Amino acid sequence: MNQRTKHLPADERRIATVEAVVELAGKQNPSDITTTAIAQRMGLTQGALFRHFPNKDAILQAVMSWVTERLLARVDKAAKSTSSPIEALEAIFMTHIGFVSKHPGVPRMLFGELQRSEDTLPKQMAQTLSQHYGERLCRLLEAGKAQGELDPALDVKAAALLFLGTVQGLVMQSLIAGDVARIRHDAPNVFAIYRRGISRMENTK
Repeated sequence: MNQRTKHLPADERRIATVEAVVELAGKQNPSDITTTAIAQRMGLTQGALFRHFPNKDAILQAVMSWVTERLLARVDKAAKSTSSPIEALEAIFMTHIGFVSKHPGVPRMLFGELQRSEDTLPKQMAQTLSQHYGERLCRLLEAGKAQGELDPALDVKAAALLFLGTVQGLVMQSLIAGDVARIRHDAPNVFAIYRRGISRMENTK
């Protein structure tokens, strides 16, 4: 990567910078990542790095944009893979788990940004990502109720929060255990429990 990034066009250099930050976040506390470490990871000088980003916050903004675009694109694709709302929810759940397994630095960065006391643009972007994701889940949950797959008395907003909380809980357990592969192993059984909780009794598997 070091030799390759020295000769990339500007747009590709910016993407490579984002990917370097995500990789570093998978191995250390995101708040400890310095522009020096990013530049070293890419085989660049800090001066070369700052030709594309004026400061660290600009890099973090680019990371949040990268995460938002890729995660929501995968969520939308998963949702369209089936006409059944409950099956779409499962597809989204497993897609999200796959994304985190491939990029373990992403949830660490999101958690880090959301915990910051100051109202930064990267934090706002992380909040917006969570909001847009939740809206997608609510639409699917409403569709599931309308099609008779889900409990007609289901609290859609609470179910969406539980969905996100379940993903986050799996992520936290994998980080605590230091075993990212564990999340893929645990996810199907965990979703099965969630599914039973929101389904109509006669459709419960």
